Amino acid sequence: MQEEPASVVQSDQGLSDHTDAPPSSASFKGRLTKYQYAETSKSPSVPTESEARPQRVVKRARTSEASIGDDNTTTSPRPKKKRTPSKYADPSKYAHLAPLVDILEPNLICVFVGTNPGVQTATAGHAYAHPSNHFWKLLHASGLTNRRLRPEEDRSLPDLYCMGNTNIVERPSKDAAELSKEETAAGTANLEAKFLKYKPEAICIVGKGIWESIWRYRHGKNMGKKDFKYGWQDATHNMGKSKDGVEEMDANGDVWKGAKVFVTTSTSGLAASLKPAEKEAIWKPFGEWVQKRRIEREFVPRVASNEEAAEEE
Repeated sequence: MQEEPASVVQSDQGLSDHTDAPPSSASFKGRLTKYQYAETSKSPSVPTESEARPQRVVKRARTSEASIGDDNTTTSPRPKKKRTPSKYADPSKYAHLAPLVDILEPNLICVFVGTNPGVQTATAGHAYAHPSNHFWKLLHASGLTNRRLRPEEDRSLPDLYCMGNTNIVERPSKDAAELSKEETAAGTANLEAKFLKYKPEAICIVGKGIWESIWRYRHGKNMGKKDFKYGWQDATHNMGKSKDGVEEMDANGDVWKGAKVFVTTSTSGLAASLKPAEKEAIWKPFGEWVQKRRIEREFVPRVASNEEAAEEE
């Protein structure tokens, strides 16, 4: 294809440079036809610079547009899938799941208070069984346990560490949003009765929301920002105090004034408002206090026999 314009140019040169000029008698039309032929023969020749430029510009423009599109496709973040918020669920929805067994006995150093069993926890039958929950990890990191326990070892807490566990609401649900305020209010009254009966030294509230529910039940209003703090609470907030002026005695024969309260962070994997290091820092003082009380009590862990271990499993 590239040789064709050259042959045309040679023909053109042959016509224009021929030594034998046309006779003078040649008609004007004949001469004009000669020049028309020459001009037509130039039309399929090599394109001029002005004719070629638009094609290259168009190609560059297409390439540029494609590259911009590719960049946008590569760098544009995928839209995040929004988590549908939960709402109240009737207890019948999870009636097929059994509530957890309270891990309580008299005179424990501390008892942990969770919200209620999640679906996976209730299915497993052991506390904080969901893989994303950091409860057992934080117990170990704060020194409350000397190793990371498995959820299946939850019932060994009293014998091994002088600790227990319960919840403000007994029935299982997907999350706390499926519970009603009436349930948490009734659960607070139940907690007070349990702690009066078993008289632990301290209560560890596992999550701000639980403490807010207890506060709402006691004061008849929502907790203000100035009212909340992590860590040890004032003695006026002790739980399990006797009512109507009835004097109760603790295990040491002293007047029972209720269990003091420590509020710590939620251990749920969905609670991401605090970083792991921040959560550990909040848990640490409670772990140190429990370790100190074990030493002062001269607490010796009781190793379960093989039969007892089999029963727990």
